[in-house]
Amino acid sequence: MLTRLTYRINAALERHLPEQRLFLKSDTATRFIRLRPMTQALVLGGVSLVLAWSFVATSVLLMDSISAGSDRDQSARQQALFEERLTALSTDRDLRAEEAARAQQRFNLALAEVSAMQARLLASEDRRRELETGIDVIQNTLRRTIKERDEARAELGRATAALSSQEGSKGTELGRARDALATLEIMSGALGTTARERDEMVQMANRAREDAADIQRQKEDLQLRNDAIFARLEEAVTVSMEPLDKMFRAAGLSPDDLLDQVRRGYGGQGGPMSPIVSTKGGALSPDEARANVILQGLDRMNLYRLAAVRTPFFNPIPSGRYRFTSGFGYRRDPKGAGTRMHSGLDFAGSYGTPIVSTGDGVVVEAGWGNGYGRMVKIRHDFGIETLYAHLSQIHVNEGQRVSRGDRIGDMGNSGRSTGTHLHYEVHIGGRPVNPMTFIKAANDVF
Repeated sequence: MLTRLTYRINAALERHLPEQRLFLKSDTATRFIRLRPMTQALVLGGVSLVLAWSFVATSVLLMDSISAGSDRDQSARQQALFEERLTALSTDRDLRAEEAARAQQRFNLALAEVSAMQARLLASEDRRRELETGIDVIQNTLRRTIKERDEARAELGRATAALSSQEGSKGTELGRARDALATLEIMSGALGTTARERDEMVQMANRAREDAADIQRQKEDLQLRNDAIFARLEEAVTVSMEPLDKMFRAAGLSPDDLLDQVRRGYGGQGGPMSPIVSTKGGALSPDEARANVILQGLDRMNLYRLAAVRTPFFNPIPSGRYRFTSGFGYRRDPKGAGTRMHSGLDFAGSYGTPIVSTGDGVVVEAGWGNGYGRMVKIRHDFGIETLYAHLSQIHVNEGQRVSRGDRIGDMGNSGRSTGTHLHYEVHIGGRPVNPMTFIKAANDVF
């Protein structure tokens, strides 16, 4: 049955692949090898499969090479945009801080001017009250004097009538009349002087009222300017704090807990701003209350700045010459040991690429680690640690304090590794977390 099937296949292929014979001649005999149509078809099929496999493998390699090149270009562009945004945000942050300082100075000057104007206003108000009291006294005296003058004139008329009827006592009554006239003249002069003083006092009171009205208008204008300054300061503080608050929350950290720890461990890098206290010993005015809120916001921004420096938000390879080769989570072991947990990020790059600290801290390990090769571990504040593995060189020692951006080693291929790269880990409370959370959280701020 098999021989008959083979015969039929050879007969069908005979038209396209006729039977071939390969002769082999020696000194004593001549032999030949018969190549049947089915054999030729099998050989041609095998050659075609080899050629097709070679074409597919070459295409895959070319596509991988093109993809790797585009990834590097995209990574370079993203790094350039990252650095540009970092520079712009740093500049804007400095401008905001400078503007806040200038606004604080202007606010202090405005408060001093308002206090001086209030003192002058109170003094002018007291002077006006004194003038009004004096005017009332003068008016009462003038009324009393006018009344006495009228009574004296009436008495003079009666005395003159009596003199006409009594000639015997003419000399005595005439003397009395002359005395009354002299007294009346003295009183009239005093009344004129009093009237002039009253007019002067009224003019002074009017001028005092006008000065008080001017001072009130100046006070209202100053209040409007203060409101505008406060509004800009409150807006600047809010706009500056929102990205920082979002950055810490995106990294899975509680901003309030971090700020409490910074307050407890304040290390001589400035200090919290003291609140404004009422100079009168009573309740704060609305402006003083708003100023206290702004000062509290500035103090919170300062604490945010200290917490951000001490937290590993920085990129361990600031040059940007790398590409991500493995993320955080379970993966197939590159050494063929099955599926295992990968507790960090892998950055592939050139041998000797500088590696920097991602935050302020203290080096707790610097040497050879099992599986990690040459590695550095840094302890930061808030229970956070970072680990940098597979280094070619180490530039720090155990116990050394480092700052964010300090060079701690060079990229290498030491330890259990399949190529030149950096293995970067972040631990919180001894538990590994995804470092990409910190890197992405800082993209909108730094």
